This record gives sequence, C-alpha cells and structure tokens, in this order.
Amino acid sequence: MHVASPTKLLIVDDLPENLQALNAVIRGDGRQVFAAGSGEEALALLLQHDFAMAFLDVQMPGMDGFELAELMRGTEKTRQIPIVFVTAAGKELNYSFKGYEAGAVDVLYKPLDARAVKGKVQVFVALYEQREATRRQVEALELARQQQEATLAELNAAQVQLQRALTMRDEFMSMVSHEMRTPLNTLYLETQLRKMQLERGNMAAFGAEQLQRMVARDDRQIQSIIRLIDDMLDVSRIRSGKLSLRPGWVELSGLLRRLVHDLTPQAITAGCTLTLEAATPVSGWWDEFRIEQIVVNLLTNALRYGGQQPVEVALVVEQEWARIEVRDHGPGIAPEQQEKIFEPYERGVGNEVPSGLGLGLYISRELAEVHEGSLTLRSAPGAGSTFILALPRRDAPPL
Repeated sequence: MHVASPTKLLIVDDLPENLQALNAVIRGDGRQVFAAGSGEEALALLLQHDFAMAFLDVQMPGMDGFELAELMRGTEKTRQIPIVFVTAAGKELNYSFKGYEAGAVDVLYKPLDARAVKGKVQVFVALYEQREATRRQVEALELARQQQEATLAELNAAQVQLQRALTMRDEFMSMVSHEMRTPLNTLYLETQLRKMQLERGNMAAFGAEQLQRMVARDDRQIQSIIRLIDDMLDVSRIRSGKLSLRPGWVELSGLLRRLVHDLTPQAITAGCTLTLEAATPVSGWWDEFRIEQIVVNLLTNALRYGGQQPVEVALVVEQEWARIEVRDHGPGIAPEQQEKIFEPYERGVGNEVPSGLGLGLYISRELAEVHEGSLTLRSAPGAGSTFILALPRRDAPPL
C-alpha cells in the first residue's frame, strides 16, 4: 500500500519574521513548509524537492521574486509549480500585472488576509495531491502493463521451449528406435541364420573360423547397443546432477598412445591417417574412464566427419593445465553451428550420414566441466576443426 509523503510548500522572503508569519498561516497536517531567505537558497531547494506551490516575495536584495519566477518557468522540473507573489508595495506600482505576466496564479499584498491565503493553499494543495495520485495510478498501470508483457513474453518463451522439448522428444524417440533397431536387426538375422543351420544339421557352418567371425559381429552389435544405453544413462545423470567421477592417478601420454593404437584400424577403414604428438608425459588426478570416453568421442567424430583427411592428436603440457587437441582437416564448422553442436541430440552435418543419438559432444563437455576443465572448439569453414580438452593439473587430494 502506498504511504503518501507530505505535500511540500515553499516560502521565499528575505525577512525572517515574514517567513515565520507565513509559515504559521499555511502549515497544516500532511504539509511540509520549506523556507528560503533568498532567491539562491530557493533555487537550491527547488532542485532537491517537488513543491505543490511557492510563495515568492517580490522585493528581495539580489535576485528578486520576478527573476526567481523567470528561472522557475525556464526549468522543466519547476515549470508547473503554481507561484503566488507576495509584496508590501502599494497597488499603484501595478505589481499585479507584472506578476500575472510572469506566470503567477495570484499576487497578494501585505498585510496578508490569513483566511484568503489558507483558501488558496487548500485549493492548490488539493490539485497537487490529485495530480500526484493520478500520476501514481498511471505509473502503477504502466508497471502492471510491463509486468503483464514480461509475463506474456515468459509464457511465450516457455511455450516455445515446451514445443522444442516435445519436438526433441519425438526426434529422440525416432533416433533411439532407428539406432537400436540396426544392431538388434543384425543380431536377430544372425540368430535366425544360425537357427536355420542348426535345424538343417549343417554343423560345418559353425567351424572355428566361422564362430570367430560370428562372435566378432555379435560383439560389435552388442557394444553399439551398450554405447547407446550408456549415453542415455549419462544424460539422465547429468540432468539429475548425479554425474560423478572416480578419479585416480592418470598418465595422459600413455593413455593417448593406447587410444590412437586402438583406433588406427578404424582410421584406415575411414581412409585417413591418425597421428599423435605426445612426447612429454603428464600425470594428474582424473577419472581415466571418463577421459577415455571424451577422447574416443572426439577421435571418432574426427574420423567420421574429417573428409578422409589426416587427423592429428597433440598433448600440450602447461604448468597448471594439460590440453588434448584433436584436429581434423575436414570442411570445418560454420560459426553459428559451433555452440549448437554441443547441445543434446545435435548430430553432425556433412557428407557422412549422422549416426548415434547426438549426445557425444554434449556428454563430453559436461564431463570436462565436472573435471573443472573445458571442452572448446576452434574451427572455420574450409579450415578443419580442432577440439581442445583442457584439464587442470592437480595432485591427489589428501586422505
């Protein structure tokens, strides 16, 4: 609820006894009277306060009442204040005409008629208070309108987000169905083929070499399903704040050599070379499984979208940080896409048909940040892409 502030009145006179007398006449409940002994003092008060009306003595040393009124009329803040001139001069000096010409609402001659003064003050105070009440109502309405617009904008944004979430859900379910169906269909067909061979008594189809190929195919399909399930579980853990690390002492250069060696056959299949520059050993307190997960994802993406160009891995050692940089020489990524690819369910674009659920980079960045590190991208169309995993170098925490 708004608590009304006192209505302020200004009286200006160079004689203290006149200020005291006028103060006694116009003061009242809910009013605050300010007194100034000169035009200069009055100007200082006018700049600090909002007045309902002003009583100005015409004849003052220095700046007289007419000069003060002219200054008030020339300033936006004080232009609308009702001015009443007060003078002890005789009416033959025609101050009334000059006062009205200066924009006064009235000119009073001393000795003042207390009842007339009180009546004028009552009228102008009432007008001022009505005007202030109207102004506050208009401000309240404007504030309510702005709040309503803000609420509407929030609702619209929420509706857009909800629609996007529903679209993403539908797309996600479609992707899950597609990605799960591929290895499951392969497993199903393999199972049916073996069942048919068994029913026909064709045991020759299950020789050592054939069994080895069957097991390898089964393992690939099962690993594909496990990766999909793991990605979905990781997203669930991230969103529920339950993604935790199991840190241990990790040596990065050895880890990278092993991963590059393991992925070299995949690089050959993709028609490109995979090289490593990690001459300086560096150890730190990290989750080895999660670091592997990030690097494998970066390397797999580089081989898939690198346009059969060389892929380079480098380990950069600094005093407080270790950086793993994975660079491809593919088509690069447009600036407007560079942050978007780290969002969930965003899949790569290019000549390769996107595969997976589009969660790899999203999960990788979250894992980097859980390590209090970062995963960033440096790329430009036609200039390839470099993903940079920065990890803080820290010793094991004290027991």
